[in-house]
Amino acid sequence: MRPRAVALACAVLFAAAGTLGAAPEPGPPLPERMADTGGGSQLITAQARRTGSTTGTLTWWDRRGGRWVEAGSAPARFGARGLAEGAARRQGTDTTPTGLYGLPHAFGIAPSPDGTTYPYRRVTEESWWCQDNASRSYNRWSEPRAADCRAAEAEHLITYDPQYTHALVIDYNYARPVRGRGAGIFLHVHGPGATAGCVSVPEEAMRAVLRWAKPERRPHIAIGTASGATALTRY
Repeated sequence: MRPRAVALACAVLFAAAGTLGAAPEPGPPLPERMADTGGGSQLITAQARRTGSTTGTLTWWDRRGGRWVEAGSAPARFGARGLAEGAARRQGTDTTPTGLYGLPHAFGIAPSPDGTTYPYRRVTEESWWCQDNASRSYNRWSEPRAADCRAAEAEHLITYDPQYTHALVIDYNYARPVRGRGAGIFLHVHGPGATAGCVSVPEEAMRAVLRWAKPERRPHIAIGTASGATALTRY
């Protein structure tokens, strides 16, 4: 091959290699690709790779200047049996419900982190979360435990340490509870492993989220997968 032909061939090869090795153009941030973000200017996304995953990433976002900007992120854990479509989930399945939900209030065994403005309720020895399908207090904080809520079907909140050091109530089956769909779904501090259906993060991340969340900005949480029928972009 003549020197000029060799040079041209090398140039083509280098150009092709450069094209193949080039970093892809960054796409729009995740909230920009979602069907709905709840209408507020703060959003939390909890994303797993697939429905069978028990780990993933929690990211919190601010709406600034007409676009979504990441404010922080942390490793997250999900239900011991992965995730399930929220509308079809059943109680006792150890799955985390996917969907877009409000965040009614926060609570914790420990005092709220400095700078917290979100409604925050301290846990006491009398604090319970009723999960008894037969109780009028189903999927509600009960202090003291309601007479018609069996202790075996309720969480004695103060005994969940470190999980409930700090927590945010997720409005899954909360505003208008459907018996049997599930109760006590929270964003809380990591325990020893996967959850029974909640989303958990390291304690410092939970504290950061509570300092960041502002009720007047109407934060929501979207839980889902990277793709498929439960993809976050569907919510």
